[in-house]
Amino acid sequence: MTDSVYNNDVAAAVDTDVIVIGAGLSGLVTATELTASGKRVILLDQEPAASLGGQAWWSFGGLFLVDSPEQRRLKVKDSFDLAFADWLGSAQFAPGAERGEGPDRFGYRWAKGFVEFAAGDLRSWMHAKGVRWFPLVQWAERGGYPVGSHGNAHGNSVPRFHVTWGTGPAVVEPFVVAAHEANRAGLLDLRFRHRVTSLVTTDGRVTGVRAEILADDDAGRGEPSGRTVTGEVELSAHAVVVASGGIGANHGLARAHWSADAGHLPTRMLSGVPDSTDGLMLGVAAASGAALVHEDRMWHYPEGIANHSPVWSKHGIRILPGPSSLWLDADGGRLPGPLYPGFDALGALRHVTTRGDDHSWFVLNKAIMEKEFALSGSEQNPDLTGKSVPLLLERVRGRSVPVRTFAEQSEEFLWADSPAELAGKMNALTEATEGSSGHIESEALAALMTARDAQVATGLGKDPQVVATAAARHFIVDKAIRVAPPRALSDPKDGPLLAVRLSVLTRKTLGGLWCDETGRALTPAGDVLEGLWAVGEAAGFGGGGVHGHRALEGTFLGGCLFTGRTTGRALAEAL
Repeated sequence: MTDSVYNNDVAAAVDTDVIVIGAGLSGLVTATELTASGKRVILLDQEPAASLGGQAWWSFGGLFLVDSPEQRRLKVKDSFDLAFADWLGSAQFAPGAERGEGPDRFGYRWAKGFVEFAAGDLRSWMHAKGVRWFPLVQWAERGGYPVGSHGNAHGNSVPRFHVTWGTGPAVVEPFVVAAHEANRAGLLDLRFRHRVTSLVTTDGRVTGVRAEILADDDAGRGEPSGRTVTGEVELSAHAVVVASGGIGANHGLARAHWSADAGHLPTRMLSGVPDSTDGLMLGVAAASGAALVHEDRMWHYPEGIANHSPVWSKHGIRILPGPSSLWLDADGGRLPGPLYPGFDALGALRHVTTRGDDHSWFVLNKAIMEKEFALSGSEQNPDLTGKSVPLLLERVRGRSVPVRTFAEQSEEFLWADSPAELAGKMNALTEATEGSSGHIESEALAALMTARDAQVATGLGKDPQVVATAAARHFIVDKAIRVAPPRALSDPKDGPLLAVRLSVLTRKTLGGLWCDETGRALTPAGDVLEGLWAVGEAAGFGGGGVHGHRALEGTFLGGCLFTGRTTGRALAEAL
């Protein structure tokens, strides 16, 4: 191994087994699986040590689990067969994938393996590491489309979103602990501020990396860090694993790859991930012969609001809504069914981008906000992240501090006592935003709210969203903490009225490096690119596209865990 900068025991070893690029969750899992087998690993990351754990640390900590004890205690009937049918209905893999044909064939295999993992080892494996879950399972990404003869339609048929007690930091913690233990044992060399610029190949095999050494930076977790280069280094190993994440913070790249049949991602967008999620390592791997597939498949959210206290550039937070709010486009029209809050995030996003809008609106009242609004991210959920029962009780009572803070401080939360006043404030915000367009007619907004309230007043109703909202309250968790009782928006005791401007929030990459069922990178011809492996979002969370065209919530963190564990173990056995 060549290393002109470091001279410790691990760095000087000529038999380093694996270089892992990226110290996020998937990289940590891969590295700790390898070191648990006695392999020597160098873990590289372009960010400072403060960001160890990557964007998983910022997550809500939701995991997709199937037939869990938490589900059974809530009388939720789930199974592998039902979950896999839901997955296939959402993914819509290309024909032949199940027969091992076409570019989706490895995504299909990883999907089946992941659902087996979610129904089997995932919970017990993490439980043994000290991870626990909030007992009230959430019902995210409900779908709402008609099922066919095989049950294949998008969405979760039952609640499967298990929020970790401690959120994202609690998911990351056992692997950070294991990484430091491996470092002390001399098996894991943690190197921050190393940005890989190319892969080294020898006789067609990847045998190492070249990296720039970036100047030390005291940036905090998630904050933008400098890119001043102070040196270069070349490192050699028997294998290289790409665990660098996706393209969420690279808006130019996201726009360039966005599917043409879904319009265009707008010029003004928010980022749900730190600046370091730049996608550059994917291009580095492709330059060495690795195939990138399904680059137009992404999972961004339409329900973003600007963070009033941003950490990274264009920092946005996603509203996790209950189903009662009216969802309107930039001109005040209702989004078509089943594009209700919480039912089909990508479908709603594509509706917005196809129209050419840069925003949409939730229209509701104060009572619905207090019951139904939650915010994604570890820092926006201090009760769950801090494992605080008193704060959790405040949430149950509709007194979520982060939601109240946004309601008070965000310019995108607009309060009014009448539809006419509300429409005026909505139009004023749109007009004040450069490049934004759309206009809300006050009379049309008033008529829409009156018609909706008339449906609620019947106690039954024919409006599909009103019916779906009433049905959601049949699930005990939704009734208790997530879905407001059906009442008129204009009910004075529930007021005032509220409109929230929603922006596109970039987040996940569903395509990536094409890999086989063990994580080995493939060439465009489908041959193995010897020496190169990929995990996590860089691998499309497995096979270059485990989610197909649409994802089910809770599968992103789980995908990092599954790919890291599977590939780490396969690579340890192969070396």
